Order: sequence, then C-alpha cells, then structure tokens
Amino acid sequence: MQIDVTTIEGLPKGFVWGAVKAGIKASGKADLAAAVATKGARGAAMFTRNQVVAAPVTVGRRHLASTGGRVGAVLVNAGNANCATGRPGIDACVATCAAAAESFGCIFDEVFPSSTGIIGVPFPGEKVIAALPALKAAMGDSAAHAESFAQAIMTTDTRMKVAGTSFEIDGLEVRIWAAAKGAGMIYPQLGVAPGPPHATMLVYLFTDIVAESAGLLAALEPEVERSFNSISIDGDTSTNDTVLLLASGASGVKLDGRSAGTFAAALKEVCGSLAYQIVDDGEGVGHVVTLHVTGARTEAEAKQVAKTIAHSPLCKTAWSSGDPNWGRLLAAAGYSGVAFDPTLVKISIGGEPVFELGMRAAAFDEATAHAAMTDRDYTIAIDLGLGKAESRFLTCDLTAEYVRINADYST
Repeated sequence: MQIDVTTIEGLPKGFVWGAVKAGIKASGKADLAAAVATKGARGAAMFTRNQVVAAPVTVGRRHLASTGGRVGAVLVNAGNANCATGRPGIDACVATCAAAAESFGCIFDEVFPSSTGIIGVPFPGEKVIAALPALKAAMGDSAAHAESFAQAIMTTDTRMKVAGTSFEIDGLEVRIWAAAKGAGMIYPQLGVAPGPPHATMLVYLFTDIVAESAGLLAALEPEVERSFNSISIDGDTSTNDTVLLLASGASGVKLDGRSAGTFAAALKEVCGSLAYQIVDDGEGVGHVVTLHVTGARTEAEAKQVAKTIAHSPLCKTAWSSGDPNWGRLLAAAGYSGVAFDPTLVKISIGGEPVFELGMRAAAFDEATAHAAMTDRDYTIAIDLGLGKAESRFLTCDLTAEYVRINADYST
C-alpha cells in the first residue's frame, strides 16, 4: 500500500461527489458539498466529546441510530457551524436533510449532516435548500468531483486535505479515499458518545469494502485514537468535530477475519496522513513537532505528558523561534498529573541531548539544538525512565499569525 496525497485517483466505487456555492461563505467560494452513495452505504462515526455540540452533530447521531448505520448522502456546509442556534438550528438542519433526501433519492434520516464555521450565527437553511438542485446537477464520480468536495468544506484551511490507498484480497481491489478539513480549533477528543469536555475538524472516509456498521466502528476507533485523537494545534476542542467512515460494498470484498488486518493497516495510513496534513496546515504554523514520550508506565500516562506539553503556551511559543528551552518542557511534564522522578528523565530536541538525569545534559549545545529547531519538522523525545510504554503526539508552534487569524475571525 502507498498513500497518495498529491492527486485524487483510484476513488472507491459506489460514490459520487460534488459542491456548489450556496452563499454561506462571505468569500463567495463553494460552501455546500455532498457525497452520495449511489446504492446506499453503511456508516460509522465518532463525534466531539465537547458538552456543547452543534445541531448537525445532534441530528447526525440521531440519524445513524434510527437507521442502524445506513447512509444515503452526506451534506456538508462551510461558513456556519450551526451551533448554539437553539431549536431553530435543529429544525433547519432537519429541513435541509429532508430536502437533500428528496434531491438524492433516499429517506431523510439516511442523510448525514455536517457544518463548519462560526458559532452562534443563525443557520441559513433556506440557502442550503435553494442550492440543492444545482448541487444534484454537479455530482459525479471523477477526480474533479471529489476535489470539489474536498475544497468546499474548507474554512481557514489553505489547501485541501486528501489521502487514498488500495489493496487486494483474492484479486479484488478495495479502495479507500478520504477528505478532511481543519486548521484551527484543533484538539479532537472524539468518541462514540457525548462526554465531558475544535475552526472544526471534519473527516470523511469512503471505502468500497462490504461491511456492517459495527465492523466499521471496530476498525475506526483504534485508528482515530492513534491519529486524530493524538494531534493538537491549539488545545481547543470544537463543537462540530466529526469522523465518518462509509462503506458502499461495491468492491465485493467483505470485511472479515481475512481482510480485517489489511483494511486496518490501510485505514491507519490514511488517517495518519490526514492527521499530519491538518497539523501541517495549522493556522500560522511554522513548525510541526512530534512529541515522543517513552519510558512510561502506561500509554495513557505517556499521552498525558505529551498532551500537557503540546498545550503549554510557553513551550509552543519557544518552538516558534527555535528556542531550546528544555526547562519549559520539564515543567509542563511535571504538572501533567503523571508521577515521575526527574532524576530519571532524559530529553532530546531534534536528536540533540538537552536534559539528562536531573540536570542540563553534559553534551547540551544551545546553538546546535537551535539549528535542529529551525527544521519544519522535528521530534522532541522524552524518556521518563519508568517503564516500556510510549506515545507519539503531533503538535505545532504558536505564532503571531495564529493570533492574527483568530483575533479577526468573526469580524
């Protein structure tokens, strides 16, 4: 398998895509997209765990539950999150689903809605409904159609985010293709049910394998945990975050004991690619930083240390200027809630030792460490000296450009 993120080729069978301008984005760009399973699909989804959720998250959960995971169409708008819009927001979301179902030939609760954009602005459902005839006419199964879908769902993204791969079982080809959006308000905490406490992260994965919703969810959950649940741009969890996996069944290959391992590996590669693309296109990002925490007692503790460092403004601003301030790393790990002995800890930045066993590393060279931090991508490795568990967490620096983008977002 080889992930291709530069072109849109080898699209899974059984889907068509399209996008149009509905007049929601102030920019006037395409802002309403759809993906339709021509003969229906089975789906599994994971949503934000934020206690405040957008109307399409509420409706999407309800629709998947009522249909047992059957999905006929995905309807996505950008430019308005339809969140904190009260009962009118829910009603407008349901009305757009009903209109889309009529346009695309499925029942209304087989329409899966998503929204992304500003929170708290009344949702213009009438614009969505008015644009549906043009959207139906714009649908197709070519690379250009899929690209139009991937571009229309963007908000503050500077480029579309896509990934695809394929594999064979008994001479039959299974394809996976996915599109995502997200550049800010990114710290996904995705789950299958609401829980205590991201613009937004939306991910749509399409495959032509034959599968039921339970099997898709079993494959999706661990890959989401290793990818989208292991990234952060700014530590803010959106009200709209959604990851949806759809299977059309058009390949004829069943998701079973023979194919599950290969399918999981392909899904892992696609999700990992999209997660990296999201962080790499983060608002104002100058450096993509992998936090590799090793020597932990458990994977959960390793991830907790990594998340705490990833969310430290002091650490993130130091990375923006290439400042090898290891004291900030150590301090953040220290208040992470994970118990460890600092005299056992080792830290390196871009392969350069900076802290060892309770004090500055003997080989620490500030200029060399700074040079390593001028690379676009580098790794900060932290060995806690406690056990064998580890975690990789993808994050980035915090720059003045991020502040500019988000200071002006709603005005």
